[in-house]
Amino acid sequence: MRSRTEMMVDRLKDLQAGTPDIEASAVVSVDGLIMASSLPAGVDEDPISAMSAAMLSLGDRIASELKRGTLDRVYISGSDGIIVLMAIGEEAVLTVLARSSAKLGLIFLDAKRATEDLERLL
Repeated sequence: MRSRTEMMVDRLKDLQAGTPDIEASAVVSVDGLIMASSLPAGVDEDPISAMSAAMLSLGDRIASELKRGTLDRVYISGSDGIIVLMAIGEEAVLTVLARSSAKLGLIFLDAKRATEDLERLL
């Protein structure tokens, strides 16, 4: 029988296989610890996990303080690509790294579907 972590990693790999513009992804606990990842070799998971959890928490606080309702996602656009952070229930964060040329609507839709699947695994 496969472990919960193996099933989460499989779901992350499916996300990347289904959307070629997604280069990497990870599931991070709200405490900033990696729960599952499909990150490129040589990428240090610890800073990514800590920053992902902190950024989602900050985005949630900003949305609340500015009366924007419940946070849907945090979107970061850089010169070399984009990062999307989405909550997985109350326990975790999905971090997605995509190419700058990615179709955002597709990335958002596929990430949302992945969060729903991952939430069932938590």
